[in-house]
Amino acid sequence: MVSDDIFPEEYPYAWSPSSSMNIQEFVSKYKPSMVQNDGTRPWIWVRKEFSSSDRLSEEHVATKEASELLQKVTERVEEIKNDSSIPVRSSKKTGAKSKKELREQEQANATVRLKEISQKHGYVCGKCLIFAPSDKVDAIWASVARSLSSGPLTSTVASAAKVATSPELETPGYQHVIYIYVPDVYDRDSVVEVMKVLLRQHGVNLSGVKSDLYTSIGLDSKHPSGVPSTVWKNIVLLPDSEIRELKEAYFAEVTSTKNVVKHTDQKRESAPRKPGHRKRKAETDDPFASDDGEGDKAEPQKQPHGPDGRNNTSEQVQENKRSQAKKSRISS
Repeated sequence: MVSDDIFPEEYPYAWSPSSSMNIQEFVSKYKPSMVQNDGTRPWIWVRKEFSSSDRLSEEHVATKEASELLQKVTERVEEIKNDSSIPVRSSKKTGAKSKKELREQEQANATVRLKEISQKHGYVCGKCLIFAPSDKVDAIWASVARSLSSGPLTSTVASAAKVATSPELETPGYQHVIYIYVPDVYDRDSVVEVMKVLLRQHGVNLSGVKSDLYTSIGLDSKHPSGVPSTVWKNIVLLPDSEIRELKEAYFAEVTSTKNVVKHTDQKRESAPRKPGHRKRKAETDDPFASDDGEGDKAEPQKQPHGPDGRNNTSEQVQENKRSQAKKSRISS
């Protein structure tokens, strides 16, 4: 089975520098809010140049070992939950730990062991998580994709990104998840660098950082073991105050840019217009209209020839002669 975290080479909804269209054409054509997942197109992908060392690891060995560990932890957590001899609340007097404390201890130990397994087998790659609502996902995804292709993210360790497409059936309140892949989730400095770029250059918060190993063993936020499903939480990577400052700087810059554009447009509209040639009044479509503008048609002239082609002038002369002769006989 091919991992869901591996860039698909033969897939129309995946872009790389060798693709026939540029990144702007790609994000304009394939928008996550418009592409529906019919079972064959769950993701839209973008990546940098491929490196043969991106996934050199013992994935299968690591996954098998981690799965066995997770199973044992799940069983132990269930035992603690059902053990009536373990108190619900801890006791300072007896030193007994509560069910919650014992569960959290098992879960914390599991997190440490999973890190050891990942590093031992070189399976340390993972992704930064972002969630976006349907009405904003297109803009956020396009920004991240362009950044990874030729923007601020190119200077970081981020290697690829993908976004979930839309469900086939309409789902109110649906959130699209965006993954930004990094080669080593345990390299805190590199992860923080990616996080800062996303905050300062794109104005988006992370929702955690997850190991691909966690995905392989099915460890998510609803797993019965209760083991944390992310390697890092935001507050561990950066203090809230710095997160807030970076986002505020981004939005202040966006607002400033909008104001400059608005001012430029207003200045252009208020600038005095250069005098131009006055347009002539549109002429009437009637070629027979009089020059006085009243629109009366010129009276057609009488033709010297009748409808039968004979000369009208000679006929009129003859008629006049007959009329005069008649008048002379009457007067006499």
